[in-house]
Amino acid sequence: MPAASTTLRMLAVSVIASLTVTGCQTFEDAGVAMGRSELVNDLAARLDRALELTYSADYQLPGGQSAAIVQAQDPARSAYTYPGGRLTVTPEAITRCTTTGARPECTLATPPTPGGKPTVTLFGEANQQGLVTPPVVVGLLTTAALDPQAVIKQSDTTIAGHHATCVNVQSSSGDFTACVTTEGVLGSFTGPVDGKPMELALSRYSATVDADAFDPPAGAGVVDSRPGGS
Repeated sequence: MPAASTTLRMLAVSVIASLTVTGCQTFEDAGVAMGRSELVNDLAARLDRALELTYSADYQLPGGQSAAIVQAQDPARSAYTYPGGRLTVTPEAITRCTTTGARPECTLATPPTPGGKPTVTLFGEANQQGLVTPPVVVGLLTTAALDPQAVIKQSDTTIAGHHATCVNVQSSSGDFTACVTTEGVLGSFTGPVDGKPMELALSRYSATVDADAFDPPAGAGVVDSRPGGS
């Protein structure tokens, strides 16, 4: 299972377990009270279900830049493309590529152990370059749900033609807005991540994936740092 899948599942379980212990806080949506745990559970479940899907999602970033998340199953694979690079996770390798030079350069590393618990730091470079990954969003929701002073408001919208549930969070750790589509895909995000302002919005969603979506970029130099690699 890709690192993204394992990480997000563990975070979702942590969210639900923590809220069960601490009890429910409530917020108002057009006068309707709803439990924080119910909200987080619903959004985490949507994101979790999406990990079982095959899809391509393109995102618009500030300054005209773009990013993308691609997933496929049997076997489970995922790719995260962001300005200046790409991270691909397959059963064979974790592939990190930089695309800022005249020629893309990629490094192959040992893939996650099946059933292991890779950390969110795997997505650090993607986050730094503007692609907020689902595990990061789940972590932010967790923090907000456990903060008794946080103000959480729900709304609904349409993003790239897809219905999405959104939460606007105001808390001491930082304000943010996150939207998740009915399919479970991250629809949009605005707010700070590790102190850096971040913003992205879904621009295209497809239930299909290109055949070469998980291959290194054309013409890339590849270094295999896996044990026994060359």
